[in-house]
Amino acid sequence: MAGSKRIAFMVTCIVDQVMPEVGMAAVRLLRRAGYTVEFPQEQTCCGQPFFNSGFRERALPLVKRAVEIFEPYDAVVAPSGSCTTMMRAEYPHLLEPWPDWYARAQQLAAKTYELSEFLVHQAQWQPAANAQAPRVTYHDSCHMNRMLHLYSEPRSLLAAAGCTLVEMVEPERCCGFGGVFSIRMPEVSNAMTGEKLRRAVATETNLLVTADPGCLMQMRGLAEGSGLRVEHVATVLEELTR
Repeated sequence: MAGSKRIAFMVTCIVDQVMPEVGMAAVRLLRRAGYTVEFPQEQTCCGQPFFNSGFRERALPLVKRAVEIFEPYDAVVAPSGSCTTMMRAEYPHLLEPWPDWYARAQQLAAKTYELSEFLVHQAQWQPAANAQAPRVTYHDSCHMNRMLHLYSEPRSLLAAAGCTLVEMVEPERCCGFGGVFSIRMPEVSNAMTGEKLRRAVATETNLLVTADPGCLMQMRGLAEGSGLRVEHVATVLEELTR
């Protein structure tokens, strides 16, 4: 498959607006894996904030727009388990009342991948081991772990790059982000993030890695003074494979 497919990179809102370096790292990794990566300039939000808030009618125009933009490509890759879940699992549900749109959503869902999933299973890419690779601990995002069932993929890439993975207690426990949950209930959200960071600190590593930009933004925002550097898996892998 390497080098023979047109890949569309879905940047996601948070990466585009808050942490573009994650998108740049992800594209570099895909290119190192042998792919030609295209960036559809007309892409916008996948519609997940509306969907998660119960405003399905308002999500529909964004969902249909995303289907139209990304369906010409052989594969779609996003550096986010959350947005990947929206496109793969929820688009067909939303568009089920319209048979033509439903079929198009199913076709798009079948070729939409989270970044580490794509690198491991589609590209079959393994980074070379770096002798300077750090000890890390890893946080599983809720959508990526529970909806996509992706657990080993980012860990296997970090291990191949030479990282020593030190698991925290309950790495799959929510970081407190939860999209609009962190806005509607900030006290509860921040308390959950504090507990997540305390468990990461207890591993005595200084690098906390995750694969979801929302979790990264939430944990990084409260990590000051913890001694932890919080990074996306794409950033860590890109730095180790230069």
